[in-house]
Amino acid sequence: MDQRVDHDIVTQGAPAPGAGRRAGLSGRVLMLTAVFVTLAQFVIFAPSIANFRDNWLRSRLSAAFTAALVLEGAERDLAPTGLPQQLLDSVGARVIVLRMQGTRRMLAAAQLPEGVAEIYDMRQNSVWASMRAAFRALVAPYGRIITVRGAAPMGGDFVEVTMDETPLKTAMRDFSFSIVLRSLAVSALVGALAVLSLNWLVLRPVRRLTSSLVSFAAAPEDAARVIAPSGRTDEIGDAEEALARMQRELAGALRRREHLAALGLAVAKINHDLRNMLASAQLLSDRLAASDDPLAQRLAPKLVGTLDRAIRYARAILAYGKAQDEAPRPRRLMLRAVVADVFDALGATPATVALDNAVAEGFALAADEDHLFRILMNLARNAVDALAGASEERPGRVRISARRMGERIEIEIADNGPGVPAAARAKLFGAFSGSTRAGGVGLGLAIAADLARAHGGGIELAAEGEGEGATFRLVLPDRPV
Repeated sequence: MDQRVDHDIVTQGAPAPGAGRRAGLSGRVLMLTAVFVTLAQFVIFAPSIANFRDNWLRSRLSAAFTAALVLEGAERDLAPTGLPQQLLDSVGARVIVLRMQGTRRMLAAAQLPEGVAEIYDMRQNSVWASMRAAFRALVAPYGRIITVRGAAPMGGDFVEVTMDETPLKTAMRDFSFSIVLRSLAVSALVGALAVLSLNWLVLRPVRRLTSSLVSFAAAPEDAARVIAPSGRTDEIGDAEEALARMQRELAGALRRREHLAALGLAVAKINHDLRNMLASAQLLSDRLAASDDPLAQRLAPKLVGTLDRAIRYARAILAYGKAQDEAPRPRRLMLRAVVADVFDALGATPATVALDNAVAEGFALAADEDHLFRILMNLARNAVDALAGASEERPGRVRISARRMGERIEIEIADNGPGVPAAARAKLFGAFSGSTRAGGVGLGLAIAADLARAHGGGIELAAEGEGEGATFRLVLPDRPV
C-alpha cells in the first residue's frame, strides 16, 4: 500500500508527456526537411543562376555577332539609314566593337557611357568565376554598365558589347524568384511525404511505446498495462519485445516485494508473540529437566533446542524480507551429528519414508552450525514433502551423504521421489517462485541458497531426469577445522 502511494506521488509530480514542448517530432522533422531541401536547392541554385546569366550574355553576344556581320559586310554609303541603331536596339547594347588583327573598330555606338563597371570575357570563363560574377550581378545596384567579350566573326580577335546590366539583373532576379518558389514547393512536398512516412513507420510506434511507459508507470502492478508487441521485425519491434519483458519482470518484482513486505510484517508479529510463548515453554522445559524421568531428561534439551530454532527461523525470515542476513560464524562441526539433529527435527516422518544418514563417522568441516542446520533442514524437508505419495509397495528414501572433492566439500541430499519438473528448474532458487508443490511458499530453497552463498559455496540440482528423484548438491569450501 505504501509503495503504491509513493509511486502515485512520484507519478503525479512528474510532468505530463509533451508538457513544455514547443514542437513535436513531426513538426521538427518537417522543419529539418525544409532546411535540408533548401540547402540542397541553394547548392543547385548557384550553378543554375550562373548558367542562366551566361546563356543570357551569350544570346546577346550571338546577336552582336550577327550585327557585326551585317555592319561589316554592308558598305557604309549603301547601309540603310538608322540600321546601326536598329541593330543596337535588337542587341540591347550601347556599343558594338570588333577587334581584328590588334585593331579595335567600333561598328555601332549610341549613348557612349562615361565608364564601365565590369568587363566579362566569355571566352575564358570558369565555373567558379561564372558563379562569382552571377552573385556580384545579383547584389550590385541597378544602372551599371558592363562590357562582354566573345568570339568574333571573320577571323577577328573578339567582339565586344557594352550594355546596361539592368535587364540582366531583372531577368536573373525573376529566375531566382521562380527557383525560390519551386524550392518552397519541393520542400513542402518532400517534407510532407517525409513526415507522413516517419509518422507511420517511426513516430506512431514511438508514441505507442511512450504511452505504454506512462500508463505502466501509473500502475506497474497492473499486468493489463504491459505492452502487447505488434510483431514487427525491425528495431521498433525489438524495442517493444524488450519493453514487454521489462514490464513483466518489473511487475513480478513489485508483486514479490509486496509479498516480502507482507511476510515481514507477519513474521514480526509472530516473532513478538512467539517470544511470550517461549518464556512459558522454557519454564516447562526447566521443570522437565529437573524431573527424575530419564526420558524427560533426554527430551528436555531437544525441546529447548527446537524452540530456540523456531525463534531463530522467525528472525531469519524477517531478516530475509528486509534483505539482511546475519554473517556466518564458522566453527568445527561433526556433520553426521548435524544431519542426525536435522532428521530428529523433521518431526513425524511417514513410516513409508526412510531417513538415511550416510555421512561417515568423524567427517568434520568448518561452518556455521545454525546456518548449516537450516540449509539441510530446508532441503531434507523438501525431500520428505516430495515423497508424500510413497507407499509400502514403493517406499520413499531420503539420503544425506558427504565427500571431499579437492578444496571443496560436497553434501548431497537425494530422494527417490518424482523429481523436479523441468518448468520449475529455471527459477528453482528464487523467492516465491521455486516451490514445486501445491501450497508451497517458495522460500526454503531461496533461504538455503542465500546461506550457502554466505559461506562461499552454493547449491545446485544434479542433472537428473524428471521422475528419477532429485539430488541437491550443497558445495562448501573445505576450510581448515
